[in-house]
Amino acid sequence: MSEEKRVRIYDTTLRDGTQGEGFSLSGLDKIRIAKRLDEFGVDYIEGGWPGSNPKDIEFFKAAAREKWSHAKIAAFGSTRRAGVPVDEDAQVQLLLDADTPVVTIFGKSWELQVTEVLRTTAEENRAMIRETCRFLKVAGREVVYDAEHFFDGYKDGAEHALGTLRAAVEGGADWLVLCDTNGGCLPNEIAEISGVVREVFPEVPLGIHTHNDCELGVANAISAVQAGATQVQGTINGYGERTGNCNLTSVIPILELKMGRRAVADVSAMRDLSFFVDDVSNNPHFARAPFVGRTAFAHKGGMHVNAVQKLARTYEHIGPEEVGNERQILVSELSGQSNILMKAAHLGIPLEKGSEQTREILARVKEMEQAGYSFEAAGGSLELLIRRTLGEYQRSWVLHEYHCSFRHYKDGHAPVCEATVKLEVGDQIHHTVSTGHGVVNALDGALRKALSASFPELEQVQLIDYKVRIIDGGEATAAKTRVLIAHSDGQSTWGTVGVSDSIIEASWIALSDGLDLFLKRKKCS
Repeated sequence: MSEEKRVRIYDTTLRDGTQGEGFSLSGLDKIRIAKRLDEFGVDYIEGGWPGSNPKDIEFFKAAAREKWSHAKIAAFGSTRRAGVPVDEDAQVQLLLDADTPVVTIFGKSWELQVTEVLRTTAEENRAMIRETCRFLKVAGREVVYDAEHFFDGYKDGAEHALGTLRAAVEGGADWLVLCDTNGGCLPNEIAEISGVVREVFPEVPLGIHTHNDCELGVANAISAVQAGATQVQGTINGYGERTGNCNLTSVIPILELKMGRRAVADVSAMRDLSFFVDDVSNNPHFARAPFVGRTAFAHKGGMHVNAVQKLARTYEHIGPEEVGNERQILVSELSGQSNILMKAAHLGIPLEKGSEQTREILARVKEMEQAGYSFEAAGGSLELLIRRTLGEYQRSWVLHEYHCSFRHYKDGHAPVCEATVKLEVGDQIHHTVSTGHGVVNALDGALRKALSASFPELEQVQLIDYKVRIIDGGEATAAKTRVLIAHSDGQSTWGTVGVSDSIIEASWIALSDGLDLFLKRKKCS
C-alpha cells in the first residue's frame, strides 16, 4: 500500500485504557504490552501521565532504557495552568523529564469547560494551548495536540473551538487530534465536523480520538478517516473509562482489510495481541468480539455449516486467518451432518456423509443436548462422544468407587472437604484420599493421587476454569446441574462437560473426562 494511504495508529491502552474499571497494569506489565505493540507495528504508544503515579514514573524510566524498533513513546499531560508561565509549570516540566520523543497535551475546546471548569477566559485558554505547544516544540519534541471535547465544543460554538485549534497550530503542533470525549456523537457529525477542520487547517495532519458510550467508537473513527484523518487513537480490546475507547482490534482490521489503508506491520497478529493484553491485565476475553473473539468465525446452524464447508465466504466476510483467528464448527441440537463431518475431520477421523456412523453420532449429540449437555464450550467431551460412538475409546482406568464428604465443626474449626477414590490401572488397585478447599478440589486431588504413579504426565495438567449452571431451576433442589470444566497443559486448552441431578456426579464426569482425554491425546501423539 502507498505511503499516502497510511493511517498512523496511536495506542493509549497504557494510559486511557487503565482508566477503565477492572483494568490495572504494573510497571512491568506496561513494558511487556508496549514491546508487543511495538512488534505489532503501532506508530505511537502513550505510556501515561508523568508524575501522576509511581507506576507511570517507573514505566518512563524503563522505556528510556529500551530499544524500540518502530513505535514512538509518548508522554501525556495538560497545557500549562491558567495564570502560570509555561516554564514555571511543574506538570509541563515533568512531560520533558519523561524523556520521550513525543508529548501529547490536551486543551479545552469547549467554551463551557473554559469558563466553568478552568474558570478563565477564552483568550487565556488559547494562550495556554499556544505557549505549551511552542515550549515543547522548542525543546525538540513531536507535539500531538488532543482537542478535548472538540465535537461538543464545536456544536456549542464553532468559532471558539476552531480558535483553540488555531492556537495549537500557531504553537507548532505536529498533530491536531479531535476528541469525542463524551462519546455522544454520531458518525455523520464526526464526518461533517472533521471535514471542516481538514479544510480550515490543511497544513497539519488530523487525528481522531473517540469513546464508545454510544457503541460508535469504531464507526466514528472510521468516519473521521473518511473525512481526512490520518491518525487513529484507541486501545486494545476497547478498554477505557466508562464504556471504553475506540477498539483497535476492530478498527485496524477495518482499515487494512476493508478500506485498503495500511496501519500496522502484520494484521494477522491481531488476535494474539488481543489475547495477550487480556492475559497480562488478568481480564477474561470477550468471546463475541468482532475479528478476534473465539466465536467471531463460529458456525452452528446445519445449513450454514454446509455452506461454509463448500464455500467459506458465503458466511464469512473475511478469512479468519487474516486476523490470526480460526474457524469453529459448533455442534449442538441445531447441527446437521456437516457439523459432525467437519469436527471429525479436524480430529483426523474419517467419516462419510450419510453413513450410519455419522447419523448415530448426530443422534447421540441431540439426545445428550436434550438431557442437558452442551458441547459448544466442551469440545473435549464432543471428541470423546465421537470416539465412544465409533468404538475407538476405552478409559485409561477402571473406577471402583469415589466418595465425598463435607464436615462442619461446632467449635469454630475450619470446615473439611474430603474425597476418596478407588480405581484400577492395569492390575494395580489404587485407593487414595485427599482434602481440599471444596468438594470438587478434594475430588480432583484424590483422582490425581490415584493416577499419578501410572501417569506422571498429569502433573502438566491444570484445572483452569469451573462453571456450574442449573438447567431446570423450576425443579428447585431436584434440578439438573451442568458442570463445565476447562483444563490446560500449558500448550492447549480443552473443555469437558458433565450433567447430573447431583453436582458432585456432574463434576466427576467433567473432571475425569478432562484428564482421560489428555492421556488419550498424549498416547496418540
